[in-house]
Amino acid sequence: MSTDKITFLLNWHATPYHAPIFLAQAKGFFAEESIKVAILEPNDPSDVTEIIGSGKIDMGAKAMVHTIAGAARGFPVKSIGTLMDEPITGVVYLEGSGVTSDFQSLRGKRIGYVGEFGKIQIDELTKYYGMVPGDYTAVRVGMNVSGSIINGSIDAGIGLENVQTVELEEYCKEQGRPITDVKMLRIDELAELGCCCFCSILYIANESFLAREPQKAASFMKAVKKAADFLQAEPVQAWAEFCAFKKTMNTPLNAKIFERSFQYMSKDLVNVDRDWQKVTNYCKRLDILEGDFTPNYTNEFITWKLEPEPVDPVANQVLVAKEQVRVSVEGGILTGRGPAVVAASA
Repeated sequence: MSTDKITFLLNWHATPYHAPIFLAQAKGFFAEESIKVAILEPNDPSDVTEIIGSGKIDMGAKAMVHTIAGAARGFPVKSIGTLMDEPITGVVYLEGSGVTSDFQSLRGKRIGYVGEFGKIQIDELTKYYGMVPGDYTAVRVGMNVSGSIINGSIDAGIGLENVQTVELEEYCKEQGRPITDVKMLRIDELAELGCCCFCSILYIANESFLAREPQKAASFMKAVKKAADFLQAEPVQAWAEFCAFKKTMNTPLNAKIFERSFQYMSKDLVNVDRDWQKVTNYCKRLDILEGDFTPNYTNEFITWKLEPEPVDPVANQVLVAKEQVRVSVEGGILTGRGPAVVAASA
């Protein structure tokens, strides 16, 4: 038995940065575009590209680096847009864990990662700093990086500034500790990448689905663009409607994650070519790509005016990082403190 619904698999359990997807459903934007969408959550985020590539699911969300790695493994997946642009990503840890700003402090430590590709990143980074796998213990923790740091299962783990860092900051507050006890070794700086784009979260689709149902894909993108526009224009109302539709969002922690995610949300949803080139080169450095790999993305479903690209993407990242520190201390868009700088979505 088949269905006329588009099946869409999230990259993670429902999270505040998924707001445009759920808002497109809640506000009827999918219905306005004459499509039905079933939004699904994974048990294991590592399965997402494989399941979409197999054709069992039509579309989904996934980080750029995983989307490229999935195609390299033979899964026919393609990005058709961007949900969240260049979230700061790194190895997060707590002050007093024995981990410091010196990467060599990870020797003898337990480093958590989400799925298979995280292990590849850890091994390449540590090799870059003169270590071998026997110098540390890599621990697969799935979607529980923060919890594993808190319960002592790991000393540090790969996480996002707008999710895992926020979770650990809230833990520190509960323990009477300053939020500055939460630290991050940024992967883009450690690996000298010049951007955090490897963890940009994309809208991806099975290539057979795109060939068979291009109009549905186009309609999906139009609907989430309407939701993205609403999010940017009325963020407080958007958050309230998201929480009303998805009850699990309605917590103080998720509100903080939403505030910290707002800066990263793509306004025009475009796949940024320079980012794809950088991440493709990074994947070649990780030895998961052949030299003749063609980046697996398209902007054919982006039919609206694009935002201007930042003149200096690296300088823009510096501004974004400063803004995120301000939001962590003062609060953000939900507390009446709008962004002091707005990162161009490219």
